Amino acid sequence: MKLTIFGATGGTGSHVVQQACADGHDVIAVVRNPARLAADRPNLTVLQANLMDPAAIAAAVAGCDAVISAVGSRDGRAPTSVCTDSAAAIVAAMREHGTRRLVVVSNSGMHIDEADGPVSRFAVKPILGRVLKHSFADMRRMEELVRASGLAWTIVRPPMLTKGPRTGRYRTAINHNVRGGNRVSRADLAVQLLRCLSDERTVQATVSIGN
Repeated sequence: MKLTIFGATGGTGSHVVQQACADGHDVIAVVRNPARLAADRPNLTVLQANLMDPAAIAAAVAGCDAVISAVGSRDGRAPTSVCTDSAAAIVAAMREHGTRRLVVVSNSGMHIDEADGPVSRFAVKPILGRVLKHSFADMRRMEELVRASGLAWTIVRPPMLTKGPRTGRYRTAINHNVRGGNRVSRADLAVQLLRCLSDERTVQATVSIGN
């Protein structure tokens, strides 16, 4: 499969690039600074581009089978529109070039549903909502944009991300939260992002993940 990955030098995106290349996919990693990602694999192409500009990323999405975006703000407490703006550019470029499959990373902390226990529902998530109000607002706008895109999208919602190893021992839920799933490693999140590409159940659905 030919994959285009945005946010490729970030904590999650770097794992996605590594795993996708190891799995034999042809990977285009879109970055702002090529020096932050070594093109040391024969099936990896590093493309320098402004990911907020649909024209600049056109070459990256044209002809690819799927796009994964792991773009996120580096400061969760500061005002930001990085998720919204990058998603808008990616969606526009994909529409222009007929690329359909899109998987994006959001978060489960800003969503409360029947799977959440009372501690999460009434304490943890309301506090997170106040502390991370700017990044959560950005991700909500991003989710709305992706849902309205008309593409074959999947929104993956992790809880707190850790630097732990890839274990493959995690739980997922489609269109609702994972009860008690309060953290997951970035390496395991990358596993799930790639698995979504071949799982038809996740098309036009949200997938929550947790330990």
